[in-house]
Amino acid sequence: MKRIVYIGCVESSYQILKHMLEKGYMVSGIVTKEQSSVNSDFHSLISLADEYGIESFCTKNINDKASYEFISSKKPDVIYCFGWSNLIGKELLTLAPYGIIGFHPAEIPMNRGRHPLIWALVLGLDKTASTFFVMDEGADSGDIISQKQVVIDYNDDAYSLYEKILNVAKDQVIELTGMLNADSLVRIPQKTGTGNTWRKRNKLDGQIDWRMSCEAIYNLVRGLTHPYVGAHFVYGDKEIKIWKCIAEQNDTYKNIEPGKVLMVRSDNEFIVKAYDGIVHVIECDSVRLKEGEYLL
Repeated sequence: MKRIVYIGCVESSYQILKHMLEKGYMVSGIVTKEQSSVNSDFHSLISLADEYGIESFCTKNINDKASYEFISSKKPDVIYCFGWSNLIGKELLTLAPYGIIGFHPAEIPMNRGRHPLIWALVLGLDKTASTFFVMDEGADSGDIISQKQVVIDYNDDAYSLYEKILNVAKDQVIELTGMLNADSLVRIPQKTGTGNTWRKRNKLDGQIDWRMSCEAIYNLVRGLTHPYVGAHFVYGDKEIKIWKCIAEQNDTYKNIEPGKVLMVRSDNEFIVKAYDGIVHVIECDSVRLKEGEYLL
């Protein structure tokens, strides 16, 4: 069995490690965080380390001396790094003979980079992938060792797609760990100049403009719903988060301007005219709207 050091600090990190341990695959050491202000799906691995009697180390900087010394002391054959926001430095990348294996929920070389689940939903893609690769100094640019497609259904949102990909990824890790122990992993290099890299999203990327198409608004809402921060619109001096909506393209209201509130059913449910149809908001922060008023 290869000696594994496991790095992670988000829900997928936790679930994959838990699955490995339940299947009898042990790790030599765990590196995690005690808390994080940048990961909306943050989940420390300390509880799993304690449960299985595995030595753990908490760090704010994976590339600092203390982190390196802890990982090095475990003499890892391979390092698994699933769910870590910072790039890994060259010193760590070359520490283990089999390198560092990373995870990216997209069909790389397409869609490397930031916020892959959110971008896939916001852009209305019909498929993505669960991909494991050997890390290099780039972002999601190393050799691919396992990739499986995941279908995105129209009704999927951030939560359901997260679960879909995680279920696939858990089985992949068991499979690739077995292949690693048998020295039968196949590495597929990514061709230079292929694919694309998604940028970091900002607050305005999550703001609804009612002049958008109803499908664009629907995709934005489902892409940013739980466990993420939520899409929002501005009402007065407040930001109102929308967590779930339905889009309907129709010609019934084609002569009505975007942003008009067509119906109010409660403080959490209402219908608004978008550019090419209507958006039925069925879950949102409480807001008192009036039928006939206009939203920006």
